[in-house]
Amino acid sequence: MKIKNLFFKKKSNISLSNIYKILNIKKISKLKINDIKDLKNATLKDISFFNSLKYLDDLKNTKTKYIIIHKKHLNYVNSFSIPIIVDNVLNSVSLVVDLFYPTALFDSVDFALKKPEKKKFKNIKLGKNILIGENVKIGQNSIIGHNSIIESNVNIGKNCLIGNNVIIKNSLIGKNVRVLDGSVIGKKGFGFFPNKKGNLRYPHIGMVIIHDNVEIGCNNTIDRGSISNTIIGTNTFLDNQVHIAHNVNIGKNCIITGQVGIAGSSFIGDNVMIGGQSGISGHIKIGNNVQIGGGSGVVKNIPDNTRVMGYPAKDVKSFLKENK
Repeated sequence: MKIKNLFFKKKSNISLSNIYKILNIKKISKLKINDIKDLKNATLKDISFFNSLKYLDDLKNTKTKYIIIHKKHLNYVNSFSIPIIVDNVLNSVSLVVDLFYPTALFDSVDFALKKPEKKKFKNIKLGKNILIGENVKIGQNSIIGHNSIIESNVNIGKNCLIGNNVIIKNSLIGKNVRVLDGSVIGKKGFGFFPNKKGNLRYPHIGMVIIHDNVEIGCNNTIDRGSISNTIIGTNTFLDNQVHIAHNVNIGKNCIITGQVGIAGSSFIGDNVMIGGQSGISGHIKIGNNVQIGGGSGVVKNIPDNTRVMGYPAKDVKSFLKENK
């Protein structure tokens, strides 16, 4: 299901010539490009990018025609696609994103915030010192705690509990969701390019999508996606002080305990249990029904129905045998 981005206004129909120009490519084309998207979601009218063999299946199945790519990966492009060859793919993607979404780097403060009008938010219990932005929807029988901020365009479903000192932005939240005190949801992810003259920030145009019956513990931080979205599946529970980085996709019925960190663009399957203080590296896939012991470091893909622990995380039986 495709969800419209409510948070960043896109410039429509950027010419391919303009894209070539900002990438220092001497080509001219009258073709209009609709948007920049990841390989999975890009259509024939969009532009996309390929930067890692971990996404080779997505490259094979993509519907887009124009792909930003490094020359070392040219052999993987099918005959249908037209490669746009650059020296640094992610830096080039950043420039193109900024072309389509020029305000994405300047959303740190929502100046449209105001005290909520009681007439507008009927059947909702509101605490003290709450600020709410424009075009915010909050479902019936929800509770918003003291000193919380709900920024513009956020949607919150029915029967939700938003605790004290919570900040929510760039997010779509289902029904029966509990977000406990001190959590920050939907802020820009930790994306930048190191530079001796000053680090260059990477624009984040994605959202956080939280499905029904989810619980987010105290002082959690859930970053919005860079180009795709950060997603938390139905009935998943997060303990306190968990960090979910940009583009992470967590499945249904997962339990993630305290002080776990999940790095960007990782995929977590359904019914996964992750023990406290574990770290999940970026761009990896954890299958369904996986159990990860506390304090583990996951640095590679884990297949379905597996129990692992340790650093680097390995099969539980092997870990226990080596550490008697």
